[in-house]
Amino acid sequence: MNPSINRRFFIRSSATASALLGLHELSLFSKLGSVSAAEARLPENAVQMRPEIEPVVRFLEDTPRERLLEEVAHRIRHGLSYRDVLAALLLAGVRNIQPRPVGFKFHAVLVVNSAHLASINSPDSERWLPVFWALDYFKSSQERDVQEGNWTMSRVDESKVPTPRNAKRAFIGAMDKWDVEAADHAVPGLVRSLGAGEVFDLFSLYGSRDYRDIGHKAIYVANSFRTLQCIGWEHAEPVLRSLAYALLAHEGGNPAERDASPDRPGRRNLERAASIVEDWKAGELRSSVATDLLETFRHASPNEASDRVIRLLAEKTHPQSIWDGIFSFVGELLMRNPGIVSLHAATCSNAMHYSFQNCGDDRTRRMLLLQNAAFLPMFRGGTLNSNDQALDQIRPDEVSKDESKAVEDLFSEIEKNRLGAARKALGYFEAGHSAKEFINTARRCIFLKGSNSHDYKFSSAVLEDYYHVSPAWRNRYLAASVFNLRGSQGADNGLVGRTRAALEA
Repeated sequence: MNPSINRRFFIRSSATASALLGLHELSLFSKLGSVSAAEARLPENAVQMRPEIEPVVRFLEDTPRERLLEEVAHRIRHGLSYRDVLAALLLAGVRNIQPRPVGFKFHAVLVVNSAHLASINSPDSERWLPVFWALDYFKSSQERDVQEGNWTMSRVDESKVPTPRNAKRAFIGAMDKWDVEAADHAVPGLVRSLGAGEVFDLFSLYGSRDYRDIGHKAIYVANSFRTLQCIGWEHAEPVLRSLAYALLAHEGGNPAERDASPDRPGRRNLERAASIVEDWKAGELRSSVATDLLETFRHASPNEASDRVIRLLAEKTHPQSIWDGIFSFVGELLMRNPGIVSLHAATCSNAMHYSFQNCGDDRTRRMLLLQNAAFLPMFRGGTLNSNDQALDQIRPDEVSKDESKAVEDLFSEIEKNRLGAARKALGYFEAGHSAKEFINTARRCIFLKGSNSHDYKFSSAVLEDYYHVSPAWRNRYLAASVFNLRGSQGADNGLVGRTRAALEA
């Protein structure tokens, strides 16, 4: 594979790509070493997937890592669909990777929806890149799970599944008591007796009730349901068994029987949610609310943050203005306290906002808003760094009037000076240049340079949430994202060339 083929691959969809590619020659040769994947056979009591997808799941599980991309490409050329690849990828992760802790190697499951979002928002010529990256990442996580004990999801014990009439009550009782075994029995009954919307409402509530695993529980709720929307509700049962097991993760004694700090905001907000005015969704949009909330989140405790949201709703503030404040502070955290915790403030807020938008239960929607506000001081920790990096104080730098040159300059700046890149990004937007071009370039850099699941999780979240922030704040929010995006000068991950070669073989 030669560099000219790679240029044609990216230039099809963006003139800006040619400028970026000229900055740093893109290698099309795989840099992956030959690492043998564990090919352990499933135990006899392992859960079996639906017969139409089980062979594809087994194929992903059993094919060694160093051959998987090429073998998947061969099957795609012979008719394997995108939907079946995505379904098998999610289900293979659910069956083979223990969802505790809700992070680390389990990111192979959490990242599936992020890869899917990147895929569906990319031109046809780039659409397989995120999914092939996720396939390779699954194999590395599968290897790690084997080394750590080779956890495998077991079959459903049908004798313990509650009747349709009792399934919802059994599930709620098990989740309230943090009873893992009872919840695992209840989930199949829940899936078989209720519609997807009602099930989503239940999981959205329990996914937001505690701060353990720095937001990964809420992330798993949103990402699993979003992927099921693509692959089909018929695959829900094993996915939601895994999800329930993840949501019940905790340290120490049973949380239902003690007062642990990760649970306190949720318990208080469940009571406080009832005090929110009846017409809380019918308030007025106010751009000044985001400034108010920025100051609140900089200093408030979790209780103070959620109380402030309740007062704003009582003052007839539209929830969108509150979300503007939440997302704006997420952007500020990325700049002032850069690192893995602030990154998860972004991905968790993206997930909780998705659940808020798609949940049908009014109480749960109130809880999601209050809990997201309460979580932000927990993501913040003690104090913020760098007062000169407050989101509402960042000054734009002047950029080229030529859009291609402007986006090239700012993405080449990211690896060298992220604050400088943020100022260039703000200048880029204020010059009237295209947000779409910025977003397309950001995704392309992730495809080429991304090396871990957080590259995909973070980029898919913030690039989506740009459109969820009101115009008065969205440019600053996206400018702050460069603190965790990939620039054009970083090292290549090697998978682009390997994927392209596999699909063209």
